[in-house]
Amino acid sequence: MASKTGGAMMERWTGAGWKWGLAGALFLSILPAFHRTPADLHSEYVKYASGKDSITAYLVYPERRDPAPAVIVIHEIFGLTPWVRSMADSLATAGYVAIVPDLLSRRGGTPATDDSSRKLIMTLPPDSVTADLDATAGYLKSLKAVRADRLGVIGFCWGGGQSFRYATNNAALRAFVVCYGPSPDTATVARVKAKGLGFYGENDARIDAGLPDLAAAVRRHAVDYRYTVYPGVGHGFFRTRENPAVADSAWRAVVSFFRAQLGK
Repeated sequence: MASKTGGAMMERWTGAGWKWGLAGALFLSILPAFHRTPADLHSEYVKYASGKDSITAYLVYPERRDPAPAVIVIHEIFGLTPWVRSMADSLATAGYVAIVPDLLSRRGGTPATDDSSRKLIMTLPPDSVTADLDATAGYLKSLKAVRADRLGVIGFCWGGGQSFRYATNNAALRAFVVCYGPSPDTATVARVKAKGLGFYGENDARIDAGLPDLAAAVRRHAVDYRYTVYPGVGHGFFRTRENPAVADSAWRAVVSFFRAQLGK
């Protein structure tokens, strides 16, 4: 089913309405084996325009009677995986409309292997990533089920770095969360208007090495960004769950932060 909202072309598809032919039907037939949306949520795959291209995204709604705040979920370097869809589901369970844009859409979509995804991610120009996130924000604002003035973003790993970078490029964001993502160019930190929260692992020297300079830039420009370095865990601890107690505690902090900044 295709429709126009706010001048942007969109396409939704479900098991009964996806019009991508046999390949799409086969994909949907195997998808439940890898990822199941909780019964009290509604999820679908959508397409929307970004310049001359189109972006594929996973969109999930909470079950509620009023419009909800929304969160853009930026995937890891592995692309649009079942795990990142499950994180979007967790946000929807907390009351938010959540969307995961496949930022490899311009490269044919997330490939079958992690190694291929990593290689493709490295070919994405930063400005095209920003344009695709802008298109995602615009799409969310066009939805009647979304409170257009309550928009946040969260990213993991590569996506964590993109979450901070997007906060430097979108002054309309109310909140951003960085999960063990590389620090942005500190010269851009002054542009951040949203409040931010960061999650890092003690055993992640590669990423943590950038934190002192980032902290100095945050103080220098009076940006509201707080972060925690969690002891005994490394990079990707939300996904690996090497210490479930730490991962669960950190996730509760994510939800509490979004509730404080976006409402519920």
